[in-house]
Amino acid sequence: MLIKRKSIELAESSRRPARKPKFAPVTLSEQDGVRYLHFGTEWVQGAMRIRKPDWPELEYAQQMMAWMLFVEQPRAIAQLGLGAASLTKATYRLFPDATVTAVELNPSVIAICRSMFKLPEDDARLQVLETDALDFVLDDANHGAFDALQCDLYDATARGPVLDTPEFYQACNDCLLDTGVMTVNLFGDHPSFAKNIKAMRFAFAHVICLPEVHDGNVVALCFKTAPDLDPARLAARAAQIVADTKLPAKSWLRDLKAGIQAAGKA
Repeated sequence: MLIKRKSIELAESSRRPARKPKFAPVTLSEQDGVRYLHFGTEWVQGAMRIRKPDWPELEYAQQMMAWMLFVEQPRAIAQLGLGAASLTKATYRLFPDATVTAVELNPSVIAICRSMFKLPEDDARLQVLETDALDFVLDDANHGAFDALQCDLYDATARGPVLDTPEFYQACNDCLLDTGVMTVNLFGDHPSFAKNIKAMRFAFAHVICLPEVHDGNVVALCFKTAPDLDPARLAARAAQIVADTKLPAKSWLRDLKAGIQAAGKA
């Protein structure tokens, strides 16, 4: 999804008899101390530095946490699309007073995250649900329940989010508290980008896109209500995030300003 790297299991699987599995095969590769998740292709679906398993290794994954500039003390966080569990583990570790709910349709992804990517077992704060993200956001029980949604929904083709309609994004909006923020991983150089941005702007009051990273990833921040963009507040908040977590929040702030300027020129 981000970079292309050959899976250590792909060559072997290509020799097996052709089958029609319900899901693409979940495969792995490793390089320079980083373990990568694939869905049977060279596209990376997530990554973990083996010696720092709770750290979001990829830059776009770090950007997906830029909602922290606007939500200081979340009580409930949801992750749509588990990937290599990077964001689920990071939010679970960084916010000990918050509940973290991860939604993943493929049971093999959940299993390999637990066995190979250090995803903790469910407890009072962590819940990993084997269900469809659309069903999750349409469920009335989840409406008005979350301070932050992190949405990273790709399949093996990596051609754009698998859920991208105005109705889906409106349901995501419904799941947020009034002060809530949603972050979404998009492909900026793919035809799916414009479709998703249009759908987000239908559902959300304000949408800001951060500059592209990796091989085309663009993270969009979606706000249920107009965000507080006061420069002094944002600068102070970014400095606090860096001090508390070592996440690159000052870079987020720079990228946020660039996104606002780009939107003003569009």
